Amino acid sequence: MTQQSLRSLLAASLLVLLPLAASAVPLTLDVEGKIGRTTDADHSVYHISEAELLKLPVHTITTSTTWTPKSTFTGPLLKDVLKLVDAHADGVELRTIDDYSYTVSASEAERYGAILAYSMNGARLKVSNFGPLFLIYPRDAYPSELSGSVAEAKFVWQIKALVVK
Repeated sequence: MTQQSLRSLLAASLLVLLPLAASAVPLTLDVEGKIGRTTDADHSVYHISEAELLKLPVHTITTSTTWTPKSTFTGPLLKDVLKLVDAHADGVELRTIDDYSYTVSASEAERYGAILAYSMNGARLKVSNFGPLFLIYPRDAYPSELSGSVAEAKFVWQIKALVVK
């Protein structure tokens, strides 16, 4: 194989792989705000790695959402993530890849057993299907409490960071 044909093959391979790389976002989470544990030099952020997220106790919620049919979502409880960083407040601002943010009550999320799902029906969430993290409440178990526009706003997807307030 000549060097030119090798370059052409490499260029063609990159064109195929670039869209895949664009949708691959690492399963990590940055938490800042009123937290007692940090991992950065400035002591302001706890960077939770994929390995740490996957070590947290795994919980599942089988429910439908406005955007999905009944599905099984898997991930840690939001409560367990907040415990990991030693959070000291009830408001949790969820920040997403597209710079959307929404604040939920940590105590309310705990009451419902809300999870930060990283998989749906056994497949890892990608940016194209709500990933890397999707805050899920058991809507089908509490239809009168977790339906409607106010409740739907709590189902935040493409989460990249939390700010504890």
